Amino acid sequence: MIVWISFIVLIVIFLALDLGVFNKNPHEITNKEASVWTAIWVSTALLFSLVVFFIFKHDWVDNVDNLTPTSALMKYITGYLIELSLSVDNIFVIAVIFTSFKIPKIYQHRVLFWGIIGAIVFRALMILFGVFLIKKFDWIIYVFGVFLIYTAIKLAIEKEDDAYDPRNSFVYKTIRKIIPVTTHMNSEHFFIRKKHLLVATPLFIALIIIEFTDILFALDSIPAILAITSDPFLVFSSNIMAILGLRSMYFFLANMLERFGYLKYSLVVILSFVGVKMILSHHVEIPEWLSLTVIGASLGAGIWFSLHKEKKEKI
Repeated sequence: MIVWISFIVLIVIFLALDLGVFNKNPHEITNKEASVWTAIWVSTALLFSLVVFFIFKHDWVDNVDNLTPTSALMKYITGYLIELSLSVDNIFVIAVIFTSFKIPKIYQHRVLFWGIIGAIVFRALMILFGVFLIKKFDWIIYVFGVFLIYTAIKLAIEKEDDAYDPRNSFVYKTIRKIIPVTTHMNSEHFFIRKKHLLVATPLFIALIIIEFTDILFALDSIPAILAITSDPFLVFSSNIMAILGLRSMYFFLANMLERFGYLKYSLVVILSFVGVKMILSHHVEIPEWLSLTVIGASLGAGIWFSLHKEKKEKI
């Protein structure tokens, strides 16, 4: 319990420093700043794997799966890389939402910050529920596996020009029925007073839609991580550490997503592999080094083919 509390306190400190110190004043995140923060968050997450090693070495958490410290470290890194890779699609949708509601870049960090807060809460609930299902019903892992393979097939056959307009979404239409909405921006405020009436600004609408889309993406990523381990602490910590770096990664990748078109197929391979691993989990034990190799090779191949294609087009 002390480890769980300490980890949550650490996350709160990270978030407080982020909004209260480093990003106290709204400003447009430059590519250089985004690159630096992306490197910081990734390094922090990878260094935390050493903390995971010592936590399991000294039995500071309930080791429900009887993992060795080295195995726990490998599973944490694998889970982190899976969540990070699946975040690429999430970043694309966030970019579409910001563009659709014409959110100025100077206020995008604030929206993402509060989006992360909500994501942490919802992910915690979904992870606890997912772990409970796997522990209670062994067969549920087959359902998760089939779902991931279905998601991979759907992603593979999805057309590139399938446009997503958040203004046509059920969430947006529902919000407009519940609370008045204005198209006018008022600094970084989510709500403003208009003729003695409290109305939501585009910042609030974008925030709510981002929250709901994150929940939908979590339906893919959480089962994928549960395929690696059902240990609650490893699933939660790897997921949250990846989410913390999502904001800086968004600003780092948002303007370059079109350059990495082949990453879509990397995600297809990763989701398919993890889905198959879940289905075979009760019969075949796939080592963590193989999982890491498949994930790393898939991402590397996607990036290489994307850059190679871009280079050929310039010639």
